[in-house]
Amino acid sequence: MVLYSVFSRGKNPSDASKNSDEGRSPGPDPVNPPRNEPRQKSGYAKWVGGGLGWAFGGPIGAILGVALGSMFDGMNSGTSSYQGTPRGDFAMSLLVLSAAVMKADQKVVKSELEYVRNFFITQFGSDEGTRLISMLREILKQDINVQQVSVQVGQYTDYAVKLQLVHYLFGIAAADGYYHPDEVDMISSIATYMGIPGSEFLSIKAMFVKNVNWAYDVLEITTSATDDEVKKAYRDMAKKHHPDKVAHLGDDVKQAATVKFQEINSAYEQIKKQRGII
Repeated sequence: MVLYSVFSRGKNPSDASKNSDEGRSPGPDPVNPPRNEPRQKSGYAKWVGGGLGWAFGGPIGAILGVALGSMFDGMNSGTSSYQGTPRGDFAMSLLVLSAAVMKADQKVVKSELEYVRNFFITQFGSDEGTRLISMLREILKQDINVQQVSVQVGQYTDYAVKLQLVHYLFGIAAADGYYHPDEVDMISSIATYMGIPGSEFLSIKAMFVKNVNWAYDVLEITTSATDDEVKKAYRDMAKKHHPDKVAHLGDDVKQAATVKFQEINSAYEQIKKQRGII
């Protein structure tokens, strides 16, 4: 977040040049600079940004640093304008993990990008959402160490938030109408590295990728469970996935969590109907 603020407050290139030239002897003609000057400057901010990012924010900070550095290069060349600060580490985690899932099947489709764009704009507002999408485009160009990034997210994120992240990632995978196996495997790996138990992941997966026993999977039980065990499982899941646990992340995240909470209720109702539980 410190790194993001530093780059988002970047000065106007002309102001930066004016300040840096004060007290110095005249250099190359600013009107007719040497032909090789753009090549010398190209990418400099990108890699400096990456180094600072690692220092301030571990693996995620390094990825964001390179992305912000690329955007900073764009500002110096007059091709982009960038300023603003995101609302918390949740947005930063979303950016990097979104890119990992979008790249899992070796292609990034328009429907996935639109899904992420709509979520960011709804969650963070039009201006901030647009800036975050610009960062996402730069992150998509990088190689992402999914294990390091996911472990970092797992260490510094509340459990309820981690569960919501998995829900969100499945939403990306479903954006094109098909759950590609590589995308599902990527989400599974992210969940494992974040410290989410396998049974918990299968429960969330069952809410999206339906199978004959999906209702039991959602409640994290098997078909051999007793009626009392079914009731207890429902109470435990309803408590664990209650929307109030992620209310601090904003109305849109809470609304998404409410949909998943309804899935738990639907699963329970289906099992009750099958078994005649009153």
